[in-house]
Amino acid sequence: MDFLRIGDKVVSRSKLERQIDRILELRGQGLTQQEVARKVGVDRTFISRLESLAEVRKGGSIALIAFPVANAVEVKRIAQAEGVDFTLVMSDAERWGWVEERSGIELFNALIDLIYQVRNFDMVILAGSDHRLRLMQGLLDKAVIAIEMGSSPLTKDVYLDPERLRTLIRELKG
Repeated sequence: MDFLRIGDKVVSRSKLERQIDRILELRGQGLTQQEVARKVGVDRTFISRLESLAEVRKGGSIALIAFPVANAVEVKRIAQAEGVDFTLVMSDAERWGWVEERSGIELFNALIDLIYQVRNFDMVILAGSDHRLRLMQGLLDKAVIAIEMGSSPLTKDVYLDPERLRTLIRELKG
């Protein structure tokens, strides 16, 4: 039922949900708690308490990019279980499939889009060849944690130690 009687008030659940969605959307867009409070007509402390109530974890957002990975399925599973916000993990075959299914301009646009997406995360874990790691560290002006999997070019899948990755993710999350 949408309406709920509380004492002499009638409260609409759908109205409450819409307001909460709006508050979270505005905060997600980067507005401060005070700016959102003014826009929706509530106290700033309400915004703070709402966020605390729904908080899943503290700490910055984490992205993981790794290729070519022999145990890609296992690495993806660990990233998901540990709450990594963005994961792009591919085997060598998946990497080449991703490249070959795009035209030149589509590939360029996909790479630019990927760089744009990853730049929005607080921390980035990169696992790959020495040369690729240096390139990506130069493109991403933020906390980049590099896991070198060998000298460039890597032409076959490399096993990525799952426990080392799990430990690293947990350390970054605090």
